[in-house]
Amino acid sequence: MSIAPTSPSPHDGDRPDPPDADPLSRRFLARGVVAGLAAAAVSPALIATEAEAVGARHRRRCRHWHRCAKHPKHTCRHQHRCKHLGHRAVPTQPAEPTGPTEPSGPPSDPDFVRSPVPTAASLHLGNRFTYGMTPALHEQMRQAGGPARWFEQQLDPASVADPKADPMHTWWLSIDLDAATIGQRNNDEVEGGWVAMANYARWCLLRRIYSQRQVLEVMTEFWENHLHVPLDDDGVFTYRADYGKLLRSHALGRFDQMLVAAITHPAMGISLDNARSTKRAPNENLGRELLELHTVGRGNHGEDDVKASSRILTGYRVDLWTTWRSYYDPASHWTGPVSVLGFEHPNANADGRAVTEAYLTHLARHPRTAERIARKLAVRFVSDDPPPALVERLARVYLDNETAIKPVLRALVASPEFLASAGQKVRTPTDDVVATHRALRTEIARPTSADSAANSFLWHTSSIGHSPFAWARPDGPPDTGRAWSSASRLLASFDVHLTLSGGWWPTKQITYRAPTSWLPADSVRFDHLVDHLCRQLLGKAAPARLVTACAQAVDVAAGTTITASHPVMRWQFPLLLTTLLDSPDHLHR
Repeated sequence: MSIAPTSPSPHDGDRPDPPDADPLSRRFLARGVVAGLAAAAVSPALIATEAEAVGARHRRRCRHWHRCAKHPKHTCRHQHRCKHLGHRAVPTQPAEPTGPTEPSGPPSDPDFVRSPVPTAASLHLGNRFTYGMTPALHEQMRQAGGPARWFEQQLDPASVADPKADPMHTWWLSIDLDAATIGQRNNDEVEGGWVAMANYARWCLLRRIYSQRQVLEVMTEFWENHLHVPLDDDGVFTYRADYGKLLRSHALGRFDQMLVAAITHPAMGISLDNARSTKRAPNENLGRELLELHTVGRGNHGEDDVKASSRILTGYRVDLWTTWRSYYDPASHWTGPVSVLGFEHPNANADGRAVTEAYLTHLARHPRTAERIARKLAVRFVSDDPPPALVERLARVYLDNETAIKPVLRALVASPEFLASAGQKVRTPTDDVVATHRALRTEIARPTSADSAANSFLWHTSSIGHSPFAWARPDGPPDTGRAWSSASRLLASFDVHLTLSGGWWPTKQITYRAPTSWLPADSVRFDHLVDHLCRQLLGKAAPARLVTACAQAVDVAAGTTITASHPVMRWQFPLLLTTLLDSPDHLHR
């Protein structure tokens, strides 16, 4: 099993200490249960054995109390012996929980009505092109006339009202400040650059949780990972939020236009040293990564291409650590004939912006670039190893539509390969945290301190293994299950799920749903409760293995009647929610 990639966070000094609110025995039990569920993703046959073993360990460890047969008001510590006057207790038999998806026989709770769930097609589209299916999203798809029409609406984000997410940029002043002001605030120790970068990451996470323009958010993250500028890179803090907003504006447009805007943006120039490149000493970092990472890919160019690429890009400058002014300097631009992968230009003018735009447009429309973009889209939305035939078709659509992104997405969603790929992608750490907040319906309010949820919940992503845009290398974070399926990552996810399910941290400026608000009726059979929660959190009816695992986690029989006063609702409910969130059904998308 691989080790989850980790990248250092610049924000370690700003992390509030979460309270130690959850009993260790419950944490250990939850981890044991979900470890079996995670193993089931590899071998489903393990689930019954693991659940039985965990349940047995739990029964040995816990101190069960029983009513005394002779003295109703007394309790018994052991199963067969009363601690009062030697009286015997009412014997109890441990139940073997069972859980068919649709419980048979006459229900013990006739008032229970199963909530509707999305169709398989709707759930699949929602899991891939949003940050997690919710009942509200299911209703939006229904009102739109089905998942296909909803998707078309999402491709026109300006037509989708977003009253909750739109004002969130005002929660952090640095998101809308210009580079000079951000730099001055850093110099004056009003707000450090690393805080400004953390604020941008927080804003992006909140938009992913609450925005109604889910496809725009998903595609913005995709392009920020492809044209990656790490938050930690020296000096980028002055321009990084502006760079992210630039990519957001192009996320559903055309790649050739986005590439020109991104490569000539000050954040990219600072990150890959083009802001210091001159005609006497062209820096090759951006020229190389442009070819290797952003366009044609490794192995499709030579060193002469890198040198010519770097020369073309000279002239874009930034006054680093002084005024932070970005500008084009003709005196720094290298002139002379250039040739890169079929692009030929005399490059005789000191103002090389026109040749730069022509060169970047050429690269964006190169067949190798089309193949690379098509494959990355297929990896993100279809499978870790997408079929070559699908990649070829998507690349053809990309070229036929002059690098327009929407036609490629339509072709991808309509492909049989996409329809057949449900549940094959592992959620990344950031995907996991966002999807968990969406599933639990947390309500995060404007922050008032470092401990406020809007600020502190960023640390949940880093504790699992990766914060937004914190990948240190310019290639962007991996998007394959192998990269994010280590034991350490899973245990970290389990811990975050339990913490959020219990509402234990963060606690300020955040509202968690009360356990009783999840009850579908005043009294409900346990297997019906699990089915209801599964429909609410995961968008599907509960499979038998999940009912079994949940019953083992809280040590009740599937047919037990649950009310608001039952221990399951009073103190075991976090374990119940966690078992669902720790399942492969939630960890995959």
